[in-house]
Amino acid sequence: MIIGVFKEQENENRVALLPDHVTQLKKWGVEVCIEKGAGISSFADDDQYQTAGAELTDASSILSKANLLLSVSIPRQDILQGIRGTHYLIGTFNPVFNREAIEIMQKSGATAFSLDFVPRTTRAQAMDVLSSMATIAGYKAVLEAASRLPRFFPMFMSAAGTIKPAKVLILGAGVAGLQAIAIARKLGAVVEVFDVRSAVKEEVKSLGGKFIEVEGAREDAAAGGYAVEQSEEFIRKQRQLIHDHASNADVVICTAQVFGKKAPLLLTKATVEAMRPGSVVIDLAASTGGNCELTQNGQSIWHKQVLIIGKSNYPSEMPFDASKMYGNNLLNFLKLIVNKDGQLQIPFDDDIIQATCMVKENKIVNERYLQLIK
Repeated sequence: MIIGVFKEQENENRVALLPDHVTQLKKWGVEVCIEKGAGISSFADDDQYQTAGAELTDASSILSKANLLLSVSIPRQDILQGIRGTHYLIGTFNPVFNREAIEIMQKSGATAFSLDFVPRTTRAQAMDVLSSMATIAGYKAVLEAASRLPRFFPMFMSAAGTIKPAKVLILGAGVAGLQAIAIARKLGAVVEVFDVRSAVKEEVKSLGGKFIEVEGAREDAAAGGYAVEQSEEFIRKQRQLIHDHASNADVVICTAQVFGKKAPLLLTKATVEAMRPGSVVIDLAASTGGNCELTQNGQSIWHKQVLIIGKSNYPSEMPFDASKMYGNNLLNFLKLIVNKDGQLQIPFDDDIIQATCMVKENKIVNERYLQLIK
């Protein structure tokens, strides 16, 4: 079997496999082709890939000889147009928001697996790309907030007077939110956390955060750790409580998402306008609409002296370790479909395979995806 790895789209610095991952695949008896320059932005040059045993070539050659194609996100348009029925694609395709790309994969006859649909189960934990990348996002978001805030994070006592610690409000206590709590506390901030899931309350408290609770939240154990949509009455109470706490915060970090749907609106324009001048809002949900009403995806804007940063792809700004974590998740997934002889052998009845397979034999076969796009 031959695995192919391409350069990602221009705004993506990660790569699907680093040289160390290639070394492991070679031990499995798998050949690897890497598009020239694919790892440069992740600080892995072509010589390192060659030393690891990969063949360096161009995209058209990879399409002609490789049967398993790996990517971080949606492949470039020239790659999408070149795939055919003999190809198997694995990446994080964010299918609900990239339906056109999924349709191209479907029409090509290729088989495609989207790792952002990996179930949140103990068995699948080692393949959970979303959790890996959310860890990086939570970490980087706090560091950027600290660097952009015109105030200290920790409390300082000096001859020049006492500086009070910054107040950080984190919306959403998933993987990104929990990492943000940990980093903000290490930097000395006072941290408050809002989440509709009462199950995360103890985790928040164990990290040193104060949990803000709104009674009457609807929860769903089958949601895989994600929040679920709430009633209008709950949303009204929720926004008021968030308004009260955000208006006293120096930093608000937005991480709340509902899987496969537009991000919930939690921070209104009125709330932003009630915040202190110099405050910072970082919206990690920007690519799915944002938790803040004023968020513009991929942009940093000022609104009445409040800085709003809409950024969902922080892992791309930490490409080496992000690629390392992503590649490790990929290798764990490949263990399900590559046999001991280094050949592709896909158990389509496996629960993880079923959860991640999007298209097969010119058909969309993922029931969860079909439900989400109705």
